[in-house]
Amino acid sequence: MTEAEPGEPRIPGGPVARMLNLLLHPAETWEVLADEPATIEGLYRHWVLPLAALPAAATAVGLISFHGFVLFGTRYQPSFLSIIGGGLAEYVLILIATYLMAVIVDVASPRFGGDRGLTQAFKLVAYSGTSAWVFGLFALLPMAGELIAFLGCLYSLYLLYLGLPRVMRSNPDSTLTYFGLILAISVLMFAVINTVSHNVSDVGGPVRIY
Repeated sequence: MTEAEPGEPRIPGGPVARMLNLLLHPAETWEVLADEPATIEGLYRHWVLPLAALPAAATAVGLISFHGFVLFGTRYQPSFLSIIGGGLAEYVLILIATYLMAVIVDVASPRFGGDRGLTQAFKLVAYSGTSAWVFGLFALLPMAGELIAFLGCLYSLYLLYLGLPRVMRSNPDSTLTYFGLILAISVLMFAVINTVSHNVSDVGGPVRIY
């Protein structure tokens, strides 16, 4: 959570309440978050670092607990080092991508009638990622949980769409175009993260197939 000054609007109830408000009442919650004092360091430490770890940790625990995953009747079981290495790589890359995405949102904002502000942009990206990270817990269930995690990613995109005009003060008429730009870059970053994490996993040893 962010560090609010006395008298400034904030969401009571702690991190769980903040999370639930954002997921269940996103439009109203963005109005509060948009004007809430924050720092990039504080958002990283209290929000991004713990939540972004959930999908990577859940995936690792799921693969270890269920001895890999089954695809078309064939079981694939990565080595322990592959699972841990891939999870750590994914986590670090997500932390980096969050900041890079905030930079892009900030730089592009004036083109769509919005204000510049890296902290605001980081706030937008950090809170938008909440759904993807929380629903990433379902990665504990190999294969089946991936679908639920994917739906969480889609909802994060919806949160980003709602937050753009509220947090960055961009022109509401340009929101779809602004969002399209961010979406295209997000897909590219996800592809890079997926590729790198898989390459790191390969270093840990061969995958048992049986």
